[in-house]
Amino acid sequence: MNTAQLIRKGCLGLLGLFFSASLWAHGGAAGTDTDQCKFELEPTHWIHYTAYQPQAFPAEEFCGNLPGTNTITQLVFDYQDMKYRNNTVEFEVTKEPEGKRVFFLPAAKHKSGSVNLELPNGVPEPGQYLIHITLVPDQGERKDVHMGFKAGGGQPASKSNLLLYALFAFAGLYVLYLSNTGFKRKVDEAIAKIKG
Repeated sequence: MNTAQLIRKGCLGLLGLFFSASLWAHGGAAGTDTDQCKFELEPTHWIHYTAYQPQAFPAEEFCGNLPGTNTITQLVFDYQDMKYRNNTVEFEVTKEPEGKRVFFLPAAKHKSGSVNLELPNGVPEPGQYLIHITLVPDQGERKDVHMGFKAGGGQPASKSNLLLYALFAFAGLYVLYLSNTGFKRKVDEAIAKIKG
């Protein structure tokens, strides 16, 4: 197998991984069953959660660990089931273990299926926090679910955008290599010179 064939096969393998559904699942998890950024409201009914700190960490997503404190923090909740769009839902964030309220959004219906909570000052200090989501039905009992996160340390849930841009550039160059004979000839000549 010559070098050009090896490069082609390697590129095709990388492109296969790049467009793999399991690679693109949130946080690198293969589907919602292993997604760490979701609340189970009822069996098989979920709300997906993503946190952002746009001033301190533009274009990065977070889940269980937020690196910054005292910076604008956005908590975005997406209903993965249409039925919750007609339910009244309440949101609260508390500092743990003391249970001190940091943020509260009174019960309301969110017909769009997405709720964006903005904490203008973020969370006040490093430590453990708890997100409370309460379903307030017209009839029946309230349902309260929780998800914890740590502030003041952590890594983005998403990979660096630099890697994403590099993969797109690489994929574009490979498509150009396959579709443009002039470009292909120049690349093959360069490879031949390198080989020797």
